Amino acid sequence: MDRETSRSVFYDLFSEEEAAELEIRAALLRGLQHWLAESGHKQVEAAEVLGVTQARVSDIKRGKINSFSLGILIKLAVRAGLHPRLDLNAA
Repeated sequence: MDRETSRSVFYDLFSEEEAAELEIRAALLRGLQHWLAESGHKQVEAAEVLGVTQARVSDIKRGKINSFSLGILIKLAVRAGLHPRLDLNAA
C-alpha cells in the first residue's frame, strides 16, 4: 500500500503538520483504550495507575482526542506500561 492510499482522513482535513500530530495522538489514545479494556481495571483503579482523575479516564474511553496533548498521551502510555515509540520514515 503506498503512502497516498494509507493516509488517514486527518490529512484531508488538516495541514500536514497538524495531521501528523493527530495521527500520533490517535494511535496513543487507541493504545490507552485497548489497555483499559484489557487490564480489567475499573475507571477509578485505572485513574490511580495513570495518575489522573476518573473523569480523565472516561475521556480516554470516549476517545476525546482534543482533551489530551501529545505530551500527556505519551506520559499516560508510559504509566500504563505501553512503551510508546516513534518511527520516522523519509518521504
